[in-house]
Amino acid sequence: MAARVAAGAGGGDGLPLLDDLMPWSVRPLRTGRPWVTAPDAASLRARWDLLVRAEGAEQERLFHPSRSRTPLTPAAALPGRSTGTSAFARDPGPYPEPVRILHGPFDAQWLIPDHRLLDAARPELWRVADGHQLFAVEHGYVPQDSGPALSATALLPDGHSPAGRPGRIRPLYRRPGGREPNLAPGLAAALTARYGTRVTAGSVLAWALAAASPSPAGPLVPLPADGSVWAQGVELGQELLRIQLRGAHGGERPRLPGGRRPYVRAAVPPRPGRLRYDAAEEAVVLDEGRIAPVPAGAWEFRVSGVRVLELWFERRTAAAEGLAAVGPRGWPQERTSELLELITVLALLAGLRTRQRALRKSLEQAGSLTREGLRAAGVLPVPASARLPASVLDHQEEGPEGQFALL
Repeated sequence: MAARVAAGAGGGDGLPLLDDLMPWSVRPLRTGRPWVTAPDAASLRARWDLLVRAEGAEQERLFHPSRSRTPLTPAAALPGRSTGTSAFARDPGPYPEPVRILHGPFDAQWLIPDHRLLDAARPELWRVADGHQLFAVEHGYVPQDSGPALSATALLPDGHSPAGRPGRIRPLYRRPGGREPNLAPGLAAALTARYGTRVTAGSVLAWALAAASPSPAGPLVPLPADGSVWAQGVELGQELLRIQLRGAHGGERPRLPGGRRPYVRAAVPPRPGRLRYDAAEEAVVLDEGRIAPVPAGAWEFRVSGVRVLELWFERRTAAAEGLAAVGPRGWPQERTSELLELITVLALLAGLRTRQRALRKSLEQAGSLTREGLRAAGVLPVPASARLPASVLDHQEEGPEGQFALL
């Protein structure tokens, strides 16, 4: 495989894109109505009950109809879910237990998994979401943004971007059970031969987390010409992945070293109205509530130019209308626990940026494989079939009005 020092943003002799390496991708989910997601599961049950009890015009108003979904729209059940498929207004069916999702970068929330309530739920993602799956989530591109180009999660991501045009969602595996890696055909073999070590889908994802940079065409993922640089990047990427998974897949939940772990120094009030950072005290302040120590890197951590902690707080305190306004009366204790974990995750990720900068310098010195080199190795162009979902059905799925779905 030819090795050249690459430049440019994909195309010609430019650096490969994540799209070249993990070719199957899915567009972000589009819920169509804000009330189907919430930071806590209890709010979703209360909203569902209100909608079920409402009738006629009142139910339609609460539903928040769109061109894709109204209370009279039947829809197929989501893969793996046994929800109603008739029009909601005629037969809402039993309440579907909410599922944990990743709502945009680093924000774990809950979703009602009823296809009748979601404009574009992306069933192809639900078919491959299981205990073996991981998802790479591209972040919206914003010029001059120094934040990460992508992140990874074991939760089903909705792909929401806080700013910029949303990126794509790329499952690590094309089939359930961790089968058929979502890699360009021939890529793993070509890189294994070059680096002298086995390259897997997991190591490609780890490398991408460590080395990717944003571009208008999607994350750029330079591949090193040298195997030692590859090993260095994969090790770093595995650490980034461990932090972002937050204990999923049998891992340990992220923790900061003793003495640097954030604690509640003053209780968060029932309805905090403002979030700010006290740099002198290394504290996040929520009105009279105070959490410390919080490293400046955690507070300044941004995705697509947006400060993650501020976005997290805004989503939980901003005024809402209709069913979306139904939620906890105060500030639940669980919310503080989630904030402490988020601060920990961001602090740990920010602490690895020095190693990421060192990796980029090593790449510049060692040189990178170009797209032309991947083409010469037969990896590019990616065949069209690798960009389509795999046929994963081993059972029939229920379509609208109880009929079997034809796929």
